[in-house]
Amino acid sequence: MTELAIPDLSDVFAARQRIAAYLQPTPLYSYPALDALTGTLLWVKHENHQPIGAFKVRGGINLIGQLSAEDRRRGVITASTGNHGQSVAYAARAFGVPAVVCVPEHANPVKVESMRALGAEVISHGRDFDDAREHCEKLAAERGYRYIHSANEPALIAGVATYTLEILEAQPEIDVVVVPVGGGSGAAGACIVATAVDPSIEVIGVQSEAAPAAYRSWRARALVQDHTTTAAEGLATRTAFELTQRIMWDRLDDFVLVSEAELAEATRLMISKTRNLVEPSGAAALAAVLAAPARFAGRQVAIVCSGGNISPEQLMQLWPGGQVS
Repeated sequence: MTELAIPDLSDVFAARQRIAAYLQPTPLYSYPALDALTGTLLWVKHENHQPIGAFKVRGGINLIGQLSAEDRRRGVITASTGNHGQSVAYAARAFGVPAVVCVPEHANPVKVESMRALGAEVISHGRDFDDAREHCEKLAAERGYRYIHSANEPALIAGVATYTLEILEAQPEIDVVVVPVGGGSGAAGACIVATAVDPSIEVIGVQSEAAPAAYRSWRARALVQDHTTTAAEGLATRTAFELTQRIMWDRLDDFVLVSEAELAEATRLMISKTRNLVEPSGAAALAAVLAAPARFAGRQVAIVCSGGNISPEQLMQLWPGGQVS
């Protein structure tokens, strides 16, 4: 198999031009209440303000916008727990491309409804993302779709890297960027931009200890599998992926794990202090900062709020007394 090319900063600038007609830059806000909690000057990159409520749409537009006429005619297929699938569905609709998304059987209903409303065919299969991905790859081979991997796609990584470009242009004094990691496209993109713009900027990935495959792969410098029981479906992968891991092995400064309890508390804090809907994966970066206050004290820190697609059931479960019927 041919080794996939790692995007560079020129690819990120090209991606920004490509997506500009479809997406606006997202806000980078600071909140005194979060500064007081963390002891930092904290900046929140609000990717939850994207049209699909998540950062992945940047990559979807960049990739599908470059497909050949033949690939567009064939249609595309992908697997997702939700946000990547929304990205593909959104971009496919923008470019008039048929799209199929395979999701786990108990996928977030907010994300599933969005994908269907955007015109994608949604196929439910298996207990988790990796079951859905394996089924997706089988269907792609059988039906001749253009398969879009959720991480091993240079155009996806270049597209999502544009949010880090926006962060550093808006606040050039940023010392640290903290990024949630599922498949790793966001963290890989942040690494590409930060090392090119200013190698002194620290990029830190964060994953749930209930889904540590990417973390363990980064530590081992080899692709490993592990369990996933996290409630944060945006972080829920049992396997790690070659392209994003290669980038992170070379350029990611550190990778940390947070507990499910820390994720839940960070989600509550993000919602209450920023007045935004935030899904648990979107609060992972805040959880990492809160878990190690001495590490970040006095520094300018950007945290990526990667998504806001929290379901009503998930929202009710966050607060004591919330009951789901």
